[in-house]
Amino acid sequence: MIRELLVAFFLLSGGALSLVAAAGVIRMPDLFTRMHAATKTGTVGVSAITIGMIIHFSEVTVTSRGILVIAFFLLTAPVAAHMIGRAAYRSGVQLWILTRIDEWKSHGKNEPDEEA
Repeated sequence: MIRELLVAFFLLSGGALSLVAAAGVIRMPDLFTRMHAATKTGTVGVSAITIGMIIHFSEVTVTSRGILVIAFFLLTAPVAAHMIGRAAYRSGVQLWILTRIDEWKSHGKNEPDEEA
């Protein structure tokens, strides 16, 4: 009984977080905030659904694959979002009009990095 409740909790919360991510992609004003919404809540949503799957099946093969899926999302989604955001900023994608702080403005968006 408790196992089914845990599975239901993780699946429903993962689905809700994925829905929030989709709403964030639709509602946010610019590329950078949309990407933030999709990356953060999408990663946590997929992780919650995967945890629900792990609890439901409770087999070693499913658990090991589920842990690998969660690790893959936690390692790749933030890096991919950072690289996409950086490329978008450097290619001149406009920030939202109400953005108050642009920390990269003083660095020059088309200048190459010193370390590169």
